[in-house]
Amino acid sequence: MKKRTLYLLILPGLLFLTIFMIIPIALTIGSTFVPEGGFSFQGYLQFFTDDYFRSILFTTLQVSLVTTVACIILGFPAAYYISKLGPRKKVILLLLTIFPLLTSPVVRSFSWMVILGKNGLLNNILLSIGLRQEPLEILYSPTAVMIGLIHLFLPLIIITLVGVLENIDHDLLRAAESLGASKVEAFRKVVLPLCVPGLMIGSILVFVGSFTAYTTPALLGGKQRVISTFLYQNAITLNDWYLASIIATIMIVVTFAIITLMNKAAKKLNPKG
Repeated sequence: MKKRTLYLLILPGLLFLTIFMIIPIALTIGSTFVPEGGFSFQGYLQFFTDDYFRSILFTTLQVSLVTTVACIILGFPAAYYISKLGPRKKVILLLLTIFPLLTSPVVRSFSWMVILGKNGLLNNILLSIGLRQEPLEILYSPTAVMIGLIHLFLPLIIITLVGVLENIDHDLLRAAESLGASKVEAFRKVVLPLCVPGLMIGSILVFVGSFTAYTTPALLGGKQRVISTFLYQNAITLNDWYLASIIATIMIVVTFAIITLMNKAAKKLNPKG
């Protein structure tokens, strides 16, 4: 197929992305530097010198990082187990893994509100068996947001890792063991390096999803602000589109920065991958 034909096939999608994504994003970012017709960094200086604004950004980063690490810790063993199963059992477990993704985040968040509330299921159990004298105050806190986000994004990292793990040649593990490596050493030196691409892709999906999520933090966080709910508050409630544009730009920059850092980490951990 000629290059001209390939370019013509790409053109409709490229035009669509340019008109409906690239141009609006460029205009949004550009508007943050010309608040009153003149070029200025005043909006960004105000954001990063304000303790309240900085605390919201740091809280969001903390929630996103903890969610990503927790998803890796919980998802890796599950993915490894699923990858070892036969085709029939693997399909069943993958369907069960994917099933929560078919449920609305609103429904899942309300379910966690029922579980984590002051008079919720968790506190009722803890009080009834005598482990607590007073109810835990988990709901409307960063902890509740992290629990909801882990539930939301854990299937993504499991699916990503299963696809990588099932393609690892088991003869490599047997070869490592035959050369004197223990099962733990073979896993650490053979399986983990080969899983780096899947881990990085899954981590990026979870981090970016957690960093930009709105519904779960809005319902489970309450008055606890994260950057997405702060953006919504300024744009819709306060009608401060200038500050909302600054927040959106910061979200874009942080997202690209994290993706770049993870890609560099992946290259160092697996130079040949």
